Amino acid sequence: MAFRPRGSRPLRTLLAVLVAASVAVPVAGAARPAAVPAPAPALLAPMRAATPGALDERYAVNRDGIRAAGRMAADHGDRRRAAVLRAMAEPTRHFLSFDGRDGGRTTEVFGDLSRAERIAVLVPGSDTSLDTYGRFRAGAVALRQQLGDRAAVIAWLGYRTPSTASPEAMTPGRAEVAAPRLRRFFQELRALKPTARSSLLCHSYGSVVCARGASGLGVDAVVLYGSPGTGTDTVDGLRSRAAVWAGRGADDWIAAVPHVRLRLPFVTVGFGTDPVAKEFGARVFDAGTGGHSDYLKPGSVPLKNIARIVSGQAPSLAGRHA
Repeated sequence: MAFRPRGSRPLRTLLAVLVAASVAVPVAGAARPAAVPAPAPALLAPMRAATPGALDERYAVNRDGIRAAGRMAADHGDRRRAAVLRAMAEPTRHFLSFDGRDGGRTTEVFGDLSRAERIAVLVPGSDTSLDTYGRFRAGAVALRQQLGDRAAVIAWLGYRTPSTASPEAMTPGRAEVAAPRLRRFFQELRALKPTARSSLLCHSYGSVVCARGASGLGVDAVVLYGSPGTGTDTVDGLRSRAAVWAGRGADDWIAAVPHVRLRLPFVTVGFGTDPVAKEFGARVFDAGTGGHSDYLKPGSVPLKNIARIVSGQAPSLAGRHA
């Protein structure tokens, strides 16, 4: 017998969105550049020390890898990718890891990690790759400037993000692959900086990644913003002792995404409870009036509040159920 979903209008809306996305995928994929070849990254030992010398050595190895990927992109004829990689290879840029294959995986540090007393790790959402990395980096730069000295921001693009116009953006598959990688990174980070205050900042689909990986990370705060849901019904589902904060801008389109979770044969669609809803149980901070890409915009209300959370201070609250 054919499967026939029953229930509320949000369920039917979610299914309609999924069908529309599945039709949009070939169109979106055709508009995007073909995969650009890149060399395999250098094999690096786990990070053992956060001394300036040890970090500089690692940064240099990854800089060489970025340059090699840039040359291969140029030979392939992708000038845009080659230009992005040339900028990444500048001596002022600091990468703990780099892999240019399959859209790219990077871990970039902003600030002096060896001296940092507060560390914020950013996990991006959909449509983040080497080709769109500039906007992700801009948010990291803005947060680092807001935090000031003795703080480091780490932009962790450690997984293949889904396209917004794809079924993958509404299912947990990419997050399930990413979560073990996030845990491994934090294991190394804790070994490097065991006394630093650490925060996990999760935007959009990145909040699904964080929810899958939060258990056992040992972070002080988890911040969910622009989130479609986490795949859990309440903060208890994150299995983390961290303070969990959530915020959403007044003009963020993500509010229109149905906050349901539908278990279909072979796949689960949707991410359940709205993180800013009272029943989820997060502490809600004021995320201002901006849209989905405005949370780390310089001078914005959410940027200031996220920086306060990272620093261990109380943000201004959204007022409903903080």
